[in-house]
Amino acid sequence: MTHTQLGLLAGLALGFAAAFGGLGAFLVVLVLGALGLLAGRVLDGKLDLSQLSGRDRG
Repeated sequence: MTHTQLGLLAGLALGFAAAFGGLGAFLVVLVLGALGLLAGRVLDGKLDLSQLSGRDRG
């Protein structure tokens, strides 16, 4: 299992644990799942966030 998959699953699990039922719960799960996916992509090295800060490494 890659970091991307693990991050997505962790975000979804936190979303389900945080809220059950309704549109609000759906949005919480969606946002936490997306954040988990992004964190996993960064850890896998498939997403470079250095461009967002305007500074280059090394």
